[in-house]
Amino acid sequence: MTTTKAAAAATTAPVTARAPRGVMAVLLTATFMMSLDFFIVNVALPAIHFDLNAGPAALQWVVAGFGLALASGLITGGRLGDIYGRRRIFGLGLALFTAASVLCGVAPTAGLLVAARVLQGAGAALLMPQTLAILRTAVPPAGQPRAFARYSLALGLGAVFGQVIGGLLIKADLLGLDWRMCFLINLPVGAAALARLGALPESRSAGSKLDLPGVGLVTAALVALVLPLIEGPEYGWPLWTWLSLAGSAALFAAFTAHQRHRPHPLVSLDLFRQRAFSTALAATQVFWMGQASFFLILALYLQFGRGLSALESGTVFMAIGVGYLLTSMNAHRIAARLGRQVITVGALVMVAGLAGMAAAAGHGIGWLLPGLAVDGIGMGMVLAPLTTVALAEVAPARAGAASGVLVTVNQTGNAVGVAVIGVIFYQAAGYTSGFQASLVALIALEVTLAVLIQLVPRRTREDGPGARRAPPRGPGRPGGAGHRGDAVGAVPGSEEPEGGAGTRAEVAVVAHVARGHRGPAAGHRRVPRLGDALSIRERPGHGPAGDRRTAGGHPYLALEAARPLVHDRVRRGAATRAGGRRAAGGRRAR
Repeated sequence: MTTTKAAAAATTAPVTARAPRGVMAVLLTATFMMSLDFFIVNVALPAIHFDLNAGPAALQWVVAGFGLALASGLITGGRLGDIYGRRRIFGLGLALFTAASVLCGVAPTAGLLVAARVLQGAGAALLMPQTLAILRTAVPPAGQPRAFARYSLALGLGAVFGQVIGGLLIKADLLGLDWRMCFLINLPVGAAALARLGALPESRSAGSKLDLPGVGLVTAALVALVLPLIEGPEYGWPLWTWLSLAGSAALFAAFTAHQRHRPHPLVSLDLFRQRAFSTALAATQVFWMGQASFFLILALYLQFGRGLSALESGTVFMAIGVGYLLTSMNAHRIAARLGRQVITVGALVMVAGLAGMAAAAGHGIGWLLPGLAVDGIGMGMVLAPLTTVALAEVAPARAGAASGVLVTVNQTGNAVGVAVIGVIFYQAAGYTSGFQASLVALIALEVTLAVLIQLVPRRTREDGPGARRAPPRGPGRPGGAGHRGDAVGAVPGSEEPEGGAGTRAEVAVVAHVARGHRGPAAGHRRVPRLGDALSIRERPGHGPAGDRRTAGGHPYLALEAARPLVHDRVRRGAATRAGGRRAAGGRRAR
């Protein structure tokens, strides 16, 4: 009786495509703060040099220490969220990042500033994967393209406006704090986000353990990869940088072999067997190779080639922000029409913008602005859909690990791009020719991105909520958005929601099964069959026979609760059809 009433209540509950109240505000605030902090420090470096008497090596490590700690900790941070709870690890990372920002703002020496920046990077490594994982698990599938678009907007605006905000803070010299305000500004922002931490739903993977040897291997591999990419261009690529890169390849091979034999791997290798995920990772690497490197060469060209101040240079960057703002918030709507090809279109738009800047280089600064705006338009069309495609087919139980891998690829792409494009820029005869040569290399990267997207499967669950796709051809078969399995997206029992994380998914499944859904015929409503309610249970390894972790709040029990309603619908449908046949027979007899 209780389960029947629960199922009946579920069928009448509204199924929404929006995130639970307050979730987006907390996640986007933290995302903008991290992105802003990463870019704002570039403006503060000259003031740090004079105030703390910091040499070139110390200034380099103010930037590199953050990036190295971030890149080497993201995979581990993502897995910690899967095991111990994504909200819990998000809060821990946010608290550590905020506290480290205060330490940066009060650092009396360059050495302590570098140490605080490393702590900031560690906090960001805990924080970033949870943001994507919570979006993947807490937001219903139909609302995920919009949620990822807003996430990408916060990420991009922090990057674009970081230099402007940093320049304004230093120029304002609030309370005589000068460059220190660039870090201390994070205190009220972080405290406000922490105060609203309870708005985030808690979720985790059941029965997982942390693979400590795997943590050691992957951390060492990432440090061996990223460190020479940071230091190599500065010191002319000495022998140790090449040995480190070779060592990173060996460590990654050892890590892969280690993961094959672990019952609870740090990163499930099955993720890379998903064509959408692995291809999107390669595309993500290519895309981010072009982003940090472009911001670098543009800043160098404007400040050293054209003599602009940091604030004036940041103002020019706003042209990218305008274009990015125009498309990033509507990328999910464009993706609903174009599917994955929205990324291809965005990459080609970026090619046009980069080509326009290459033609305008050496002329007035105003001639760069149209190309910058067009490039921003293309960026807005690529970033959110690319993230959505990468995570679309990932089960919620693996969302943290997959998000950690994805953001790690972001960071390694940044490091590789800065190293490669930096070599091209500095080997040219002057700043203008270096800028033009670098833009040609960036055009090649965007063309490669457009080609890689063609290898992504034609239809993923997150092509867009309105993307046209073939309907599923039978009960229990995974298909596009709107299919009864999509609302769950994971093996029942593999995810343990705490609070509201899984509630909407369960309501969506029960409501869909109990009410029926419109089939491919023009508007006809199909009466649900009993097999619909049991389709997940009957899959091998699912439900009580294959997994006993089907405690309250799991999709299996929600479907079991719906079974009486489905039986009733089937009986009523059969009675209606039988009555119709008797009436038709009576008319023929008359």
